[in-house]
Amino acid sequence: MATELSLTRLTGSEASARLLVVGPSLGTSVALLWRDCAMVLPGEFEVIGWDLPGHGSGSPAAAPFTVEDLAGELTTCVEALAGNRPVVYAGVSFGGAVGFELATRAESPFEAVVCIGAAPRIGEPAMWRERAALVRRAGTPVMVEGSAQRWFAPGFVERAPRVAGALLRALADADNESYALACEALGRFEAGEATTPVRVLVGEHDVVVSPETADVVLAGCGHLPPAEDPAGVAAVLVRVLEEMRCRTTTA
Repeated sequence: MATELSLTRLTGSEASARLLVVGPSLGTSVALLWRDCAMVLPGEFEVIGWDLPGHGSGSPAAAPFTVEDLAGELTTCVEALAGNRPVVYAGVSFGGAVGFELATRAESPFEAVVCIGAAPRIGEPAMWRERAALVRRAGTPVMVEGSAQRWFAPGFVERAPRVAGALLRALADADNESYALACEALGRFEAGEATTPVRVLVGEHDVVVSPETADVVLAGCGHLPPAEDPAGVAAVLVRVLEEMRCRTTTA
């Protein structure tokens, strides 16, 4: 990749017993999306997030990239950070697409993958090409109104204006070309067969990914559950990861 991934420690330290790597949705800052959820996870976890190019703390993309590129770069970064600790991954939407790709890799450092608001293919290529063209023409602020409707369950913007407002401002601040390139990357991606255990979590009000595809449906959530219900998602995540770990060790 021409652009290195930007990593942010959200909680814990290198001394924590387990490493949880979390990924962002398109248009979001990983810190804003995951920070509150990370804070209520058990202390055994060091939580590290990564940002898309041109989003949050990420440097703008210097060239086109693919979901596979990001998964490869993330794997390299995590191998250097993990030590001998168990490593698990959880990503939302675009971050979930990266999770599906990570799960296909036989030499992956991740013992389990959780994909939130994601599917092996999200949307259709033509839709992503159209969105990329729109953002190149009008900028990421043009996405704010529609994203407010897609991202959150009904009433969330009114109930939690601080959380929703911060996420939507991060979208408006995202680099136009990087966002467009991320759209094109999603349009080209379809996951292969997983070799690492995967679970899919989807909010009951998600209009991007059908809850019918999920292993776990997250009540009261839309497309960004870690921001909408941090404590609830943390509890589900711990339970799902433990179930996956137990199945792996007894297989």
